[in-house]
Amino acid sequence: MEKIRTLRGFRDIFGEELGKFKRIEQAFRKYSARFGFREIELPILEKTELFVRSIGDTTDIVEKEMFTFMDAGGDSLSMRPEATAGMVRSYLQEGLYATERMTKVCTIGPMFRHERPQKGRYRQFHQIDVEVFGVKEPLVDAELILLVRMLLDELEIRRYRIEVNSVGCKMCRESFRRILIDFFETRKDELCGDCLRRLEKNPLRIFDCKNQQCIGVTADSPLLFDSLCEECKDHFDLFRQYVAGFGVDIEVNKRLVRGLDYYTKTVFEITSDDLGAQKAFIAGGRYDNLVEEMGGPATAGIGFAVGVERLAMLLPPGEAEPGTECFFAGIGDRARDYLTTLLKRCLTEGIPLRYAYEAKSLKAQMRYADNLKCGFVLILGDDEIDRGTITLRDMTGKSQDELPLDADTIVNTLKKRLSGQAPALSTRDG
Repeated sequence: MEKIRTLRGFRDIFGEELGKFKRIEQAFRKYSARFGFREIELPILEKTELFVRSIGDTTDIVEKEMFTFMDAGGDSLSMRPEATAGMVRSYLQEGLYATERMTKVCTIGPMFRHERPQKGRYRQFHQIDVEVFGVKEPLVDAELILLVRMLLDELEIRRYRIEVNSVGCKMCRESFRRILIDFFETRKDELCGDCLRRLEKNPLRIFDCKNQQCIGVTADSPLLFDSLCEECKDHFDLFRQYVAGFGVDIEVNKRLVRGLDYYTKTVFEITSDDLGAQKAFIAGGRYDNLVEEMGGPATAGIGFAVGVERLAMLLPPGEAEPGTECFFAGIGDRARDYLTTLLKRCLTEGIPLRYAYEAKSLKAQMRYADNLKCGFVLILGDDEIDRGTITLRDMTGKSQDELPLDADTIVNTLKKRLSGQAPALSTRDG
């Protein structure tokens, strides 16, 4: 019978990579709380209309990549390809705009896009998402850059660049649209089919095309940055001043655009050459019109998303911490009878105690304890029971001592050994 395997672009995450995921989430929760964010959970399924209205119907995500289906009631549903749209929907549905002058929220979870799987990019992938609603001032733009910097410092990521740009406001883009169309009309024969459609609907999306020939065309095109209105210029200049005040280095990339229609003014990407051709692993920006376009009041917004898989690729392997667990090696039925009492007491006191479920020789049990990287082993056999003692062996120093066969004494000694508060064991092995 043929084995059932995961779907293409989906996979199991375990072992060292899962450990990296947990390190990333732990670091993020530490700093997001410090910056005043509260965490929420969003549903994986939403109405397709939510993403069409927010992301834009000319984006690759909506046109090609969403997992969309009709439910039994005839509604079109999609698995979330990103989190900002759901965050805005939740912000409006819960009426936070009416009760909070400013809202800082974040979420962690899987997203779904039907694209070609490759290293670091899967059809089910994981994102950390951060959003701020109700703040127009560019200081919050800079604050998010500082949050990113502190997160990466905590994870000891060193080789990266913070690239920033301004994509202006509706007024900037409307005046620039005609300039851009005129330019691309002269190079239409060099554009792919997708970009020819974008030229009619949203020419700015051409900058997001991955086709190498289209990239070559955009390299010669006019820049929106050079057509910014005074308000957008002032916003970007203040943003850069605040970032400098935080002591964070950034690079202005005037060709940087984001792949979603809702962005305005500040956009940014954090990139690393260690990731290959697809360098970005954190990206975001401001979206001051999105809440209103989704049916809410005029509300400024800004946020960013972290690609957890891609960030995990940049993390060094985690080092095991020997000495954080203990092992019980029992020989004979009498020792096994004592295990239950000791196991319950250790777990109650917060001491991880491992053991072999099946009866094994002492040598096999010691080898198993070593494989588990247990710092200490409790050895109990008939001889020890007759003497009223138990042997405690330090697996790092290979020294050992005898303790009274008393649960209180054993637990208190283990606590001190594991915390490093007790001297080394007295007897050297061999």
